[in-house]
Amino acid sequence: MTAGPARLAFVGGTGTEVGKTWIAAAVLGELRSAGVRVAARKPAQAFAPGDQHTDADVLAAATGESPHEVCAPHRWYGCALAPPMAADALGQPPFTVNDLVAELRWPDGIDVGLVEGAGGPRSPLAADGDNAALARAIAADRVVLVADADLGTINAVRMSVDAFAGLPVVVVLNRYDDQKSVHRANRDWLARLDNFDVVVGPEPAARRLWP
Repeated sequence: MTAGPARLAFVGGTGTEVGKTWIAAAVLGELRSAGVRVAARKPAQAFAPGDQHTDADVLAAATGESPHEVCAPHRWYGCALAPPMAADALGQPPFTVNDLVAELRWPDGIDVGLVEGAGGPRSPLAADGDNAALARAIAADRVVLVADADLGTINAVRMSVDAFAGLPVVVVLNRYDDQKSVHRANRDWLARLDNFDVVVGPEPAARRLWP
């Protein structure tokens, strides 16, 4: 991996469809608005054929980069499976965590670099490793763990934090509604009883990354 950003964040979710990319893009937007120099990378992405609005497109719009800078063209897999599974289904060669790390390229002078995974912490991201393995391989300064605020999130967050053991984690409760008692209860339990670093929304998450 080339010389990288001053701070490196890995964005993961407790599972699929928790709003990971939306939060990542919103956090990048908050940082850019504060004058922080940002870049995003999606080491590999799989998507439904014909999808014109991939994760790389969303992240690129947030940083001002091109989608192919965010995710290298040879790591775009038009098959809605985990990236290594999609590669296999499409007859593409397998790739490793080390391959993904070696392919990361960053512009000079970046304050915060954000690397987004795919799926949950233990979802396959390469032939030999998952999201948690990649977060460790890039030596992330912080993991931004995106979770739904509703029922089931305590279990999902606990298991996900365990998977990222050894890395500092900030839990971002997405779709949080303070008018919903279950959302408030989940937030309070995770913060007060589990002693996790829990925030609601992209603005406080951005403050965890810079300065």
